[in-house]
Amino acid sequence: MTATATTTPPPAAPRVSGGKGGRTRLSFPMILLIIAGALVAISAVRVITGADDITSSGLISASLALAVPIGLAGLGGLWAERAGVVNIGLEGMMILGTFFGAWAGWQTDPWIGVLAGVLGGMFGGLLHAVATVTFGVDHIISGIAINILALGITTYFAKLWFNSGEAAAKGGSPKQSPPSDDIATVTLPGLSDLFKNIENHEWFFVSDVAGILGGLVTDVSLLTIVAILLFVGTFAVLWKTGFGLRLRSCGENPIAAESLGVNVYKYKYIAVIISGGMAGLGGAFLSLVTSHIYNEGQTGGRGYIGLAAMIFGNWRPGGLAMGAGLFGYADALQLRNGGQSVHALLLLLVVVLVGLAIWKYYRKAFVPAAVSAVIGAAVLVWYLGTDTVPTEFVTATPYIVTLLVLSLSAQRLRMPKADGMRYRKGQGK
Repeated sequence: MTATATTTPPPAAPRVSGGKGGRTRLSFPMILLIIAGALVAISAVRVITGADDITSSGLISASLALAVPIGLAGLGGLWAERAGVVNIGLEGMMILGTFFGAWAGWQTDPWIGVLAGVLGGMFGGLLHAVATVTFGVDHIISGIAINILALGITTYFAKLWFNSGEAAAKGGSPKQSPPSDDIATVTLPGLSDLFKNIENHEWFFVSDVAGILGGLVTDVSLLTIVAILLFVGTFAVLWKTGFGLRLRSCGENPIAAESLGVNVYKYKYIAVIISGGMAGLGGAFLSLVTSHIYNEGQTGGRGYIGLAAMIFGNWRPGGLAMGAGLFGYADALQLRNGGQSVHALLLLLVVVLVGLAIWKYYRKAFVPAAVSAVIGAAVLVWYLGTDTVPTEFVTATPYIVTLLVLSLSAQRLRMPKADGMRYRKGQGK
C-alpha cells in the first residue's frame, strides 16, 4: 500500500508470467499437499506435547467464530483496494457496525440489527469514498479520521441511548447495550456425532482431521454461513464478471480504464461503500453473535488484523480466508487454555523456521537462512526450558502471529498497481 504517491502512473507494459522473473502459482493438488503436511505436523505436535486442545472441535469452532469478523473486515479491504483505494478505516467501520447492529438488534430482531450494522459500515465507507475519490484526500489520513470519528460517534450515542429509560432497565450502560436475541445456529447431527466419536479416540492424524471437521459442522451460526457465501460471491463477481474486471482495472490502471470508457469514480465509490458494508457486517457479527451486546472497544483491532489477513492473502479471497482462519485460530488459542497450547505450538514454530532456513539455503539466500536457523534454535531452547508461556505473551499471540505472517509472506506480495494513488477525472482523455 502506497500512501505517499500523488499521481497515477502511466500504463505499464503487460508482464509475461512464467518466465525467469515470473511467479509460480501453486496448483490445487500442491495446495492440498501443503495442507496435509501442515496437519501431519500439527498432529505430531499434539502427540509429542499432549496438548490435545490444539486440534479439538471446540477450539476449531471457536476459531471459526473468531475468524469471521476478521475475514469480513479483510474482504472489505479487498473490495476497496482492488479498486485502488486503501482503506485503513476498516476498524472504524467495524465499530459503527457493532454499535448500530446492537442498537437495532436489542429493540427489534437480530437480523434487522445485522442490516443496521451493514448500513452503519456503509456510511463510513461513503465518507471515505467522498474524501479520497472526490476530494483526493490522502487515503491513510482519511482512514485514520474515520477510525477516530467512529469511536467518537459511538461513545457519544452509547451514553445518550443506552444509559437511560428502557435500555438502562434492560442492562444498558454508557459503555454497553442491552442484550439482543440469538441468531440461530446449525449442526449436522450425523456428521457432528461421527467426527466427535473419532476425535475421542485420539488417533494420530485421523482424530485431528475429525476434530477440525467436527468444529466446522457443529453450532455454526447462520451469519457465518452468510459470510462464507460472501467470500464465494466476491470471487465470482470480481474475477468472473465484466463488472469485476472493470472494477479491478480501476485499481490496476485507472487512466487506461477511463480511456476505454470506464467511469472510474463510480466504480471506486461502489467498491468503497461495499467495503464499508463488509466491515460493518463483521462488526455486527461481534455484537450480535459473539457477545450479543455492544461493548466499547470490542473490535480490539480486528479491522487492522483483517487488513493484514488481506495482505497475507495477496489481495485474493482464498488467501484472505486462510489468513483470517490462522488469525482466528491464534485468537482462540489465547482464550482456551492458552498457556499450554501456545507452548506446544512453539515446537511447531521450530519446525517451520527450520524448514524455512533449509528452503532459503537451497535458494542461496544465506543471510535469511542463517537468521531463520538462529531464531529456530532460540525458540527450541525456550520450548525445552519451560513448561508454559507467560500470560502476557499468550494474550499477544494474535498480534505476534500477524507480524510473523506478514514478515514471512512479504516476498510474494503483489498489490494492485494503482493502490492508494490519487486519481483525477479526465486523466485518461
